Amino acid sequence: MRRNQTCHLWVAVLLVFFSTGVLTSVPATAKAATEVVSTLTDQTGVAVTIYNRNLALIKDHRRLQIKSGIVNLAFRGVSAKMQPETALFSAAGLSVIEQNFEFDLLTPKSLLQKYVGRQIEVIKRHPTTGVETREKAEVLSANNGVVLKFADHIESGIPGRLSFSDIPENLRDQPTLTMLLDSRKDGVKEIELSYLSSGLGWQADYVAELNASDDAVNLSGWVTLTNTSGTTYRNAKLQLVAGDVHKAPVEREFALDGRQEMRMAKAMAAAPNMAQEDMFEYHLYTLGRPTTIADKQSKQVALLQAANVPCKKEFLLQGSSYYYRQARGEIDKKLKVGVFVEIENHKQNHLGMPLPKGVVRVYKEDSKGALQFVGEDRIDHTPENETVRLKLGDAFDLTGSKKQTSFKKIGGDGRYNYIYEAAFELKLKNAKAEPVTIKVIEPIPGDWEMVSESHKHKKENSSIASWSVKVAAKGMTVLTYKVRVKF
Repeated sequence: MRRNQTCHLWVAVLLVFFSTGVLTSVPATAKAATEVVSTLTDQTGVAVTIYNRNLALIKDHRRLQIKSGIVNLAFRGVSAKMQPETALFSAAGLSVIEQNFEFDLLTPKSLLQKYVGRQIEVIKRHPTTGVETREKAEVLSANNGVVLKFADHIESGIPGRLSFSDIPENLRDQPTLTMLLDSRKDGVKEIELSYLSSGLGWQADYVAELNASDDAVNLSGWVTLTNTSGTTYRNAKLQLVAGDVHKAPVEREFALDGRQEMRMAKAMAAAPNMAQEDMFEYHLYTLGRPTTIADKQSKQVALLQAANVPCKKEFLLQGSSYYYRQARGEIDKKLKVGVFVEIENHKQNHLGMPLPKGVVRVYKEDSKGALQFVGEDRIDHTPENETVRLKLGDAFDLTGSKKQTSFKKIGGDGRYNYIYEAAFELKLKNAKAEPVTIKVIEPIPGDWEMVSESHKHKKENSSIASWSVKVAAKGMTVLTYKVRVKF
């Protein structure tokens, strides 16, 4: 009795669903609808917005003749690395019933895999007579090799040329988004397909040329675009977003990763800067002309040109905090002096625009006027009125040596209340023909105070002491100091 009641209940529920239209099926005419194929020749425009983290927004505009009723549309020429769940189809008088992203592309291997359980023809040529014979065989397997079943035997491997009767419907020669559309009436439709895709990335590269006195640079900015998305974007409206856009975590098995290969842009003739504007909490750069972004291509586009930008060169010797915790027996430990260049990103310095993160490569002319590479560094996104600081290397003619001249415990009876006094001698040598100033940075741990010193220090913060030490040409300056440290 209970089983009959349950059966009657399900029948009633299904009748309600069918009568209200909640449970529907694809119209029968959909299966018989002729496929309308749209290629890049239908494209009337394309806009590409590329983000920093291997992400791009594609807006593909096309014009198509569409009949009324149920239409199967094959939208070819899309990115092979599109995220189909982000696709947004927009066209007046058209609605999407369903869509499929078909990225299983036609290859000899994929064709064989689709024919597992079906018959093909094997064409063999006689080695002496050259006569060709055809024999039917069923494909039993196409994993890690081919297994074929003939009428009286089974063979592995490919014994000859293979002939297939057709290409399976879901196997295409290029990535295709297929959509089942409901068209209200015949006519020419203006269509826009927007979607997110990986396989497109950009990076800013900068070229700076130092002047003879190292106090100004000519700065060129270039955008390196890389396209491994599987399609070409012809005459695209290009926009770039600088900033770290957050994306929801993606399950690893569904993630589409694009491999990027960047190369440095060579300096070319001056070009107009890309237009820049604020966009949410990011910065948007727009190229003022259409450009073609070809598949499997790296492309350079001018970002900015700024001449005679003031800069400051600094020599820096960086110490270590471990010197202050215990006695050190090293004698004249050699230290390298780093070379840094600072640029203030101000309008009065001929800059004053948001600088996307990237690599700055610095050059300088030698005595014969030939440009030579002198170093490079990577910068983060740098807003207006901030400082760009570049480490270009270590100075050849400037050296430092350090030794601990005394170390003693002056108080404390436990692990966390020790008081030490440590004294140091730092020799700075200059083999150059002109005097220099070397900035010495010492990270000092704990609660510290300077007991004595040969040069006046500056307390940069709670754990940093610095000295600006002048060293004469072909000369040497000795910095000595004693510090008391409480732990």
